[in-house]
Amino acid sequence: MSGLKAGKLPADLLARLLTTVDTSGDPSVILGPRPGEDAAVIDPDSELVVAKMDPITFATDRIGWYAVQVNANDVAATGGTPRWFMATLFIPEGSDSTLPEAVFGQLQSACASLNVSLIGGHTEITVDLPRPILSGAMLGTVHRGAAISTAGAQLGDDLILTSGIAIEGTAILAAQASDQLRELGVDDAVLARARRFLDEPGISVVMDARTATEVGGVHSMHDPTEGGLATGIAEMCSASGLGLTVKGNAVRVYSESSAICDALDLNVWGLIASGALLIAADPAQSTAIVSAVRSLSRQAAIIGVMTPQDDGLKIEENGRSGPLPVFERDEIVRYFGD
Repeated sequence: MSGLKAGKLPADLLARLLTTVDTSGDPSVILGPRPGEDAAVIDPDSELVVAKMDPITFATDRIGWYAVQVNANDVAATGGTPRWFMATLFIPEGSDSTLPEAVFGQLQSACASLNVSLIGGHTEITVDLPRPILSGAMLGTVHRGAAISTAGAQLGDDLILTSGIAIEGTAILAAQASDQLRELGVDDAVLARARRFLDEPGISVVMDARTATEVGGVHSMHDPTEGGLATGIAEMCSASGLGLTVKGNAVRVYSESSAICDALDLNVWGLIASGALLIAADPAQSTAIVSAVRSLSRQAAIIGVMTPQDDGLKIEENGRSGPLPVFERDEIVRYFGD
């Protein structure tokens, strides 16, 4: 079987893949993905539309699944509901036709798990591309007056962290640096557990965000991604014009993440962290939010308090206090780049 040639995906292959996409269960989709159609038409009713676009470049094994999850997370962090997804897929020339088939399957599976409709996108076979790249665009809705912004944190708010940090980065490194990690003494059982981090504890925070907003008292939400937890905290505080004191011992770091980062000389606080959600909330509601998230069999803890901006970003750990670490680039980029 010859590989795919540069240009458009073969018409018969594309048509066959599109026939597997069914949007009939979503009456808001007026025009969905069909051969020859270059745009989708949706009717969002009277709610506000939330839009997000993010590419996936490192994770190739489940690139379609990744793209849906990370884009849905950002919509959910606004207090919105992810509803419609579009994907732009660039396929390396010479790839087997099973590659786009696998990605389409991942896209549909991930969308179904979140009750999201796959409504269109673009596919292209591209020269000089070492691996597939997928850029996703997620649209969602939020009730008027209910949108939450990263900049909404207030002085005195508790900062809640759901799940633990570096979940996505741990899974990627376990999959793509496994040979080196074995040579450095990381046990196969640790690597096997780390590779399953995509599903357990998982990188979706949609239910975390929905549960927190249902409890109430949420002023800001942000999911830490590139640059890890430290960068996510810095982004939230910068947007809100506040400082923060973080209780380092309250931050959950999985043993698998520690083992992998220690072996590769990476800082777990700066490793891509999809799967965690930062929530700035009224102290009167924060304990209830933590309890509600834990009722989902998810981890959650209050890890800090919002302070005046002039106080800066501090971390208190093991009886000592110091500045929150700063990362100019994500630790996973530093690893693969170096």
